[in-house]
Amino acid sequence: MFCPQCGASNQDGAVVCVRCGRNLSVATAPVFTQPAAMAQTPGVPTPGVPTPGVYVPNYLVFAILATVLCCLPAGIPAIVYAAQVNGKLQVGDIAGAQAASRNAKMWCWISFGVGLAIGLIYMLIITVGTIRRIGGH
Repeated sequence: MFCPQCGASNQDGAVVCVRCGRNLSVATAPVFTQPAAMAQTPGVPTPGVPTPGVYVPNYLVFAILATVLCCLPAGIPAIVYAAQVNGKLQVGDIAGAQAASRNAKMWCWISFGVGLAIGLIYMLIITVGTIRRIGGH
């Protein structure tokens, strides 16, 4: 018989583990109970238990597109925050998931804005260069 706590091999019918001293006469299958402090209260999420019905957008697709098409340096934080949303929801951290979602959305828009500004400046430089070349002909 093996001890469920330390894994030591004990003689069959042993009452106490030879290594850790755990009482082996109790049922060997562990019984998991939720402590009273963590009891589920309506409307309050339990840590570690996914909350059904709560939707928080993660903006992962928008973050990836903004990173690839607009601005890489501003898109990387967007991807990092977007990737955190689902993990925080799974552990019941709704407030953390909402904050990560807001941050992902903000960095997506920053990446889009910077990419748009750089594109407009580039087009302005090309236009001015073309006009000067035609005018100086």
